[in-house]
Amino acid sequence: MAEAAVMAPAPAAGPRRRDAVLRREALLNAAIECFETRGYSVSLEEIADHAGVGRGTLYRNFKDRAALTLAIFAREIEKIVEDDDETLPLEAVLRAMVLRGARITALFNRMAVEVQLTQEQLAGFKALGTRVQELMTPMVRRAHAGGQIRKDITPADMLIALRMLGGLCKPIREHEELEAHLDAGLALLMRGMAPR
Repeated sequence: MAEAAVMAPAPAAGPRRRDAVLRREALLNAAIECFETRGYSVSLEEIADHAGVGRGTLYRNFKDRAALTLAIFAREIEKIVEDDDETLPLEAVLRAMVLRGARITALFNRMAVEVQLTQEQLAGFKALGTRVQELMTPMVRRAHAGGQIRKDITPADMLIALRMLGGLCKPIREHEELEAHLDAGLALLMRGMAPR
C-alpha cells in the first residue's frame, strides 16, 4: 500500500502556477488603481484587499512597496515596447508608445512628487531606464538605417524624447486636445532628430 502511494503521480503544477501569475497580475493592477486614486502612501493591505488576495500573497510576490512599484513599471515598459512595429514609420511607433504609456507616466510623475526614493530604489529605476534603452535599440537602428533620424541619436536620446512627449499627455486634456498636442510635439521632435 505504501508503495502505491509513492508511485502515484504528483498533481500537475500548471494550474497552480497559472493561479499565481493571475494573483500577481491582480496585485499589479490593483496597485495602479490604488496609487492613482489614493496616492502612493495607500496601505499595502488596501492594495491586497482591492486585488482580492491576502496580505501573505502580496508579500510572497513583493517584499515591499518599492518592489511592487518597480514591478508595475517593469511590466508596463515591456507592454509599451510591444508597439515597436517594424512596418510603421518611427513617428507612428513613438506615438503609439506614448499613448500606451500615458497612464503609467502620470503614475510615475505622481510618485516622484510624493516619495523620496532611497539609493537602492533609485538604482532599481535606473535599471529600468537601461532596460528601456535596450528594448529601443532595434527601433533606433532601423530609424538610422532608414534615414529617419541622425546617426548620433542614441537609445538614451530616444528615451528622453519619449519622456518629453509623455509630458504632453496630461489627464485633464480632452482626447482631441491630447492628440493635437502629441502630433505637434512629434512634428517638432522629428524635425529636431532629422538628418541634416
